[in-house]
Amino acid sequence: MLVRLIRGKSCLHPQRVGQDFPRGVLERRATRRQNDPFMKIWGPYSFTGAALAAATVLCDQLHKAWMIAVFDGSERPKITVAPFFDLVLVWNRGISYGLFKQDSDAGRWMLIGFAVAAALALIWWLAQLQTRLAAASVGLIIGGALGNAIDRIRYGAVADFFSFHVSGFNWYVFNLADVAIVAGVTGLLYDSFRTRHRNVRNQA
Repeated sequence: MLVRLIRGKSCLHPQRVGQDFPRGVLERRATRRQNDPFMKIWGPYSFTGAALAAATVLCDQLHKAWMIAVFDGSERPKITVAPFFDLVLVWNRGISYGLFKQDSDAGRWMLIGFAVAAALALIWWLAQLQTRLAAASVGLIIGGALGNAIDRIRYGAVADFFSFHVSGFNWYVFNLADVAIVAGVTGLLYDSFRTRHRNVRNQA
């Protein structure tokens, strides 16, 4: 063995050096990750999702503050931007796009609690994601949900501004937080389709 070491040759089996040892290291790291409580709530792409969620909340709240000031509460009439698009101020007491309207305080706090619970569940899910696109998409959804929840706490309702209409058909009035939620759902669907397509191609 001493001679082999002097000549620069390993006394270990080459297959074990090249295969078993790295695989063992990876297995130990995976086990350590699974047993680490912090890693269960903070994954490889959690920072991406958290940063995008924070940016979404910030942009949404700044835009809402500016638009509420422009409309002076609700005194100013709609602003026509294009034949199919107006800026308005509508106080929405439901969820996104005016669905499931709640007029009572109990209903309002129920929606706030639902949004916070959904955001916490998404934060946990964020730690499990393995692609940057999925993490960014979940971050958008978290930011949108929290942005609208902040409105309900501050104003008692969500401020919506964007109104599209074509040939007498009026789409639901919405805001930046709603746009972020829809974009996040779309990103998750695309990431799921892309991952499934890649797996099928690898198996072929």
